[in-house]
Amino acid sequence: MAKAKKVKVTLIKSTIGQKPEKRATVRSLGLKKINSSVEHELTPAIAGMISSVSHLVKCEELN
Repeated sequence: MAKAKKVKVTLIKSTIGQKPEKRATVRSLGLKKINSSVEHELTPAIAGMISSVSHLVKCEELN
């Protein structure tokens, strides 16, 4: 079985002024403060969350 890809997601912009749905998405990714980072396995659910807040986060693949 292939090993799941991992991604590192970093919050680079504030959620101030964003709609409550976007704030909730950022919080559900595990991000609280600017420059905080989390690692997730790249699943379709995580990919969808990242794409919906792509203007607020930076995403990079890990080996």
